[in-house]
Amino acid sequence: MVEVRLSAVRVDLQSNTPVLLLQETGGTGRTLPIFVGAPEATAIAFALQGVEPPRPMTHDLMRDIVIALGATVQRVVITELRSATYFAEVSLERASERVTVSSRPSDAVALAVRVGCGIYVADDLMDEEAIVLEIYDDEADAMNPDELVGQFRKFLEDLKPEDFGRGS
Repeated sequence: MVEVRLSAVRVDLQSNTPVLLLQETGGTGRTLPIFVGAPEATAIAFALQGVEPPRPMTHDLMRDIVIALGATVQRVVITELRSATYFAEVSLERASERVTVSSRPSDAVALAVRVGCGIYVADDLMDEEAIVLEIYDDEADAMNPDELVGQFRKFLEDLKPEDFGRGS
């Protein structure tokens, strides 16, 4: 598994679709882009910015249930891409019992941001789907959003249908 960090939540200007950019913490800095829905992107952005909604959002509820049951979220893993859909797992631990739950990547990341656990990507998935983007933490040095989207568009233009494999 490759450890990643959520480096950005951006919006693709052409499609007006939010995209999560998961950048490996070591190595060459490869980035796995995952398109997500607007509500999920908002939930992740709220957690990153420390916004406290007047009532718990779904991912806050998930965190609170895990805590109330005496469990901890150990990590989330983006496991595979099947039929143009990413899959993830949330690993939980309670006492000495470990449980893994299937999840959408956006929900897994939203939960990970709230509980502060590690985010990982399966090695083969990172090898096959990651791209190299220049992403900066310092806003003064940040890449122009149009540049970032341009790089991502170039990546998409080079994709072939066989890159996605056969659906199930």
